[in-house]
Amino acid sequence: MGAGHAHRLYRHGHSPVHGLPPHTKLAAVFAFVLVVVSTPREAMWAFGLYALLLACVAYAARVPAGFVLKRLLIEVPFVAFAVLMPFVAQGERVDVLGLSLSVNGLWGAWNVLAKGTLGVAASVLLASTTELRELLLGLQRLRLPPLLVQIASFMIRYGDVIADEMRRMKIARESRGFEARGVRSWGVLAKSAGALFIRSYERGERVHLAMVSRGYTGSMPVIDEVTASRAQWSYAFALPCAALVVCLLGWTL
Repeated sequence: MGAGHAHRLYRHGHSPVHGLPPHTKLAAVFAFVLVVVSTPREAMWAFGLYALLLACVAYAARVPAGFVLKRLLIEVPFVAFAVLMPFVAQGERVDVLGLSLSVNGLWGAWNVLAKGTLGVAASVLLASTTELRELLLGLQRLRLPPLLVQIASFMIRYGDVIADEMRRMKIARESRGFEARGVRSWGVLAKSAGALFIRSYERGERVHLAMVSRGYTGSMPVIDEVTASRAQWSYAFALPCAALVVCLLGWTL
């Protein structure tokens, strides 16, 4: 994990949020999501305050609102599921604009939309202020099982390699006059997928043999030791602590 690896969600910057150690941000986002999920769905005002807290984080990180909103589109399938809930759920019904909707379904849809959107927004802010390499180092620092960290590291490193291999195979097919049209082209695409799998498997074997020949024994060496001061932990946990206060008020008011 010594080399950097940029990703599309990351937004380069020098804000205080960017400068926090990755494991503090991971822990803070995880705690924030737990607090949001624990909030009663009836406390609608609390979710507005959570959104305001995330907006403050985005402002401190100098991440534009458009950047975050564009990447929230990933939750569209969950939005579609939530929209269907008032129509299919059982229980007490209420008429809204001439439609008979379930009260439990409406609350369930609101619960999914509010908590899901806040969780995705927090994850987007984490990804936009933390490089992938730093995220892996943060997971390692938080004592995630080393094998899982290594698997994630190799997935990130060789995802682009496989994507580039797919691009070259596509160019090779098109240079021979192939166009994917209809069911008849599925056979060629299936053969290409099989060839890609074999090439990826062989590449993985070669990489593993190269690592073993260089002394790999099942664990990767720690090149960068990431540490965090008490002040950095306090700064990172300002978000979940403020959210916890809102959550407690939501349960008591």
